Formats: sequence, structure tokens, C-alpha cells
Amino acid sequence: MKFFIDTANLDEIREVHGWGILAGVTTNPSLVAREGGDFVERIHQICEIVKGHVSAEVLAQDVDGMEREGRLWARVSPCVVVKVPLTTAGLGACKRLSADGIKVNVTLCFQAGQALFAAAAGATYISPFVGRVDDVTWDGNELIRQIAEIYALDADIHTQVLAASLRHPMHVIQAALAGAHVGTVPYKVLKQMVGHPLTDKGNQMFLDDWKKVPDNDIGGQVARWLANR
Repeated sequence: MKFFIDTANLDEIREVHGWGILAGVTTNPSLVAREGGDFVERIHQICEIVKGHVSAEVLAQDVDGMEREGRLWARVSPCVVVKVPLTTAGLGACKRLSADGIKVNVTLCFQAGQALFAAAAGATYISPFVGRVDDVTWDGNELIRQIAEIYALDADIHTQVLAASLRHPMHVIQAALAGAHVGTVPYKVLKQMVGHPLTDKGNQMFLDDWKKVPDNDIGGQVARWLANR
């Protein structure tokens, strides 16, 4: 499973990009509004940091408007994936944009039938919202499993399952086990996934033991060894 970060915060994106795990970024109008500033410039800045897919959402609610905005977004950067809602208008816009090779992320998916329609319309990604499905007393990762299984049965479907609304580390692990191709994860949850008290304890033990070695400059040791080869 590839990892995207779900944020419009440049500092968070730069930090996680530095970990070497980041394949892309998802944003939405709410995330961009939280950061302030110019929406389009923010997307361009994100694309300059992360050379993977960066989702930028349309705000029009009709097919023609979505198509127009989507075509403009695609000109901002080759990294941009146009994000449209899973409505009848969104499906129509997805079909038009994808027919011209523009990548589309169809978002706000809450049932497998919607995912089938998105794939038929040529979506690059379908974004089921795991946490929000859980909120209405169903199993969000069961939805991921259903969509992934349906897609795997049809060799003509190339749409990737992008698990969204992942609220804690177990959501991420369960989405991977359910067959998601991508998980878009908030910064806080990514940080939680890295940390573990046993990792910290083991690392500190190694450092404490190494301090007891008389010549404990490992960089110097390696440099001298290489110089004497």
C-alpha cells in the first residue's frame, strides 16, 4: 500500500516527505481553508515538494463547471489529480476528463456500487471514507475489502482504491489488509505509526552500550578503515 498524507500544511508535508515514504498528497477545500492563503498557489507549492499525485478538488457542482475547473487544475502541474465528488455530475466530469488522460480522484464514496460507477467513468482513484462509514455504524474497512475484491475480479478496471478518513493506526493496517492500494493518512496518525516505546527503549540501550567503547566515533572508524584500504 502506498502512503499519501492528507493535509495542506507545507511543514507537515516537508517533514513526512523527508522520511522517504510519501507517494502523494490529498487535499480538500476544508484543509486548504484551515491553512489560509491562495488555494492554487498552495497546490503548486505542494506539487513542488512531492512529485507524486496531489489531489486538488473542484468546487463547481455541475458537469460543465467541474470539467472546466478540472482542466484548469490539470494545467497547474503534471502532479495534479482532479478531485470530484461522487455525484452524477462528478461521474460525468470524471468521464470527460479521464477520456483526455486527466487523472481523477472520485471522493466521498460510501458504498461499493458507487465505486463500480467511478471505475466505469474512468477514475484513477476511488476514495472510500473509512472513518465516516464507521460513524454510521457500519464497517469502513469492510467497504474497502468489497471494493478491492470487485475491482480485482475485472481485468478492465484500473481504478485504485484510496482509503480515506483513516483516523488511527489500526485503520491504516486494516485498510492495507483489506486490499487498499493507497492510504491517505493525517500527519498525526503517521507520527503515531512511527513511534513505539520498545523502539525508543531499544535504540537508547544500543546508544548507552556504545558509549562504553573507548573509540566510539563510528564515522571516524569507517573513514580510517577506508583510508587504509
